[in-house]
Amino acid sequence: MTQPPSEPKLTSLAHGGGCGCKLAPNVLSDILSGMPAGLAPKDLIVDAATSDDAAVWRINDETAIVATTDFFMPVVDDPYDFGRIAATNAISDVYAMGAQPIFSLALVGMPIGKIGTATIRKILEGGRSVAEAAGAPIAGGHSIDSVEPIYGLVALGLVHPDRILKNCGAEEGDALILGKPLGIGVFSAALKKGVLSADDYAAMIASTTLLNRPGAGLGAISGVHAVTDVTGFGLLGHLAEVCRGSSVAARIERKAVPVFDGARRLVQEGMRTGASPRNWASVSAMIDPPADWSEADRDLLCDPQTSGGLLVSCAPEAVDAVLTQFAACGHANASVIGRIEVGAPRISVL
Repeated sequence: MTQPPSEPKLTSLAHGGGCGCKLAPNVLSDILSGMPAGLAPKDLIVDAATSDDAAVWRINDETAIVATTDFFMPVVDDPYDFGRIAATNAISDVYAMGAQPIFSLALVGMPIGKIGTATIRKILEGGRSVAEAAGAPIAGGHSIDSVEPIYGLVALGLVHPDRILKNCGAEEGDALILGKPLGIGVFSAALKKGVLSADDYAAMIASTTLLNRPGAGLGAISGVHAVTDVTGFGLLGHLAEVCRGSSVAARIERKAVPVFDGARRLVQEGMRTGASPRNWASVSAMIDPPADWSEADRDLLCDPQTSGGLLVSCAPEAVDAVLTQFAACGHANASVIGRIEVGAPRISVL
């Protein structure tokens, strides 16, 4: 489902791609720091206070609605794949809250005149295929004529108020589990430079279109304390949010972190994204690196993930149940990568 040869590649029309387009964490924090606190109705039980993945509104004692949105510029040139990746990424935030998606709305910005209606239709078809597979059919949306191609979703879900998963409940002694390998940002950079192999591209598409379905069942597992998904801020950036929100420290075992073999090779050859250094600059003050810390280590742990995996903080006795949940949903690479420790919000890397 490639574009007509007469059209420019989708990635050539965007200054960035995927979740690497996100504002750097420190820039976003600076922008929001001067904003006055908004209204906090009692039924708004999760808001932006801890930079969580979605907002949650309590409807009654049995039901809460989860609402989120995500959109970005192309991370691949195939329009159908772009739509699938963007939709998978947007719905991930619903799963990260422990909710079941119910429906979605499309957000569409396209450079009319630069790409044809057939290409735009393929993007929308890709997004629809994923949304329907997740049980969140696209019920409407909004479109504009944009300088760069942009696509994403508003995603809504339902969850029991007692089973909401937030990014701020990690406890001392918890194990940290990552659901997908790192390296999507590196793959995206290699694709734009024309040096990504067919096998690595296939691995990239398989990961970025794999729905984070395990999240919908994690709230039912006793001992699951905090969940987020790893996207544009990289593993260290999103773990830093968990540590700050939970007032805990964390320890990561580098060798335990799943990384795509191709991405590791590309990083060692000097491939990197523009977002990795920005992500590192935002979290470096709270990271304790090892003596043999390398630029490759830094770039991989700060690599911006598009449609990345869930990061789970759970009690040691819940690890087997959590890994079983991941495996049942097709996440074969889910791995224990570290633990939560007592202390001020810092991350030690071994």
